[in-house]
Amino acid sequence: MAGAPTVSLPELRSLLASGRARLFDVRSREEAAAGTIPGALNIPVSELESALQMEPAAFQALYSAEKPKLEDEHLVFFCQMGKRGLQATQLARSLGYTGARNYAGAYREWLEKES
Repeated sequence: MAGAPTVSLPELRSLLASGRARLFDVRSREEAAAGTIPGALNIPVSELESALQMEPAAFQALYSAEKPKLEDEHLVFFCQMGKRGLQATQLARSLGYTGARNYAGAYREWLEKES
């Protein structure tokens, strides 16, 4: 997919194993509740812009997680098939999150290869 840096499944595995990636599941709450990549924070793509512009305390209160920092290196966004993950990555990068990347294989690939 053009338009945003991506991360491959082997690279994602390595980042997760080393604890260096922050994963964001940008699917709907219902989709994420049915299954997600372990450790991912669910922020539906429709909420992402406002979430990334929140004060850190408000983000923490709403999502029970630390707000990502603009300088964080490995912010990985994914959805079911890749399209919303790409949108999310482009949005995050437009807001100054230079380490934002799209897991192009998305949850579909994760489910096939990891379960």
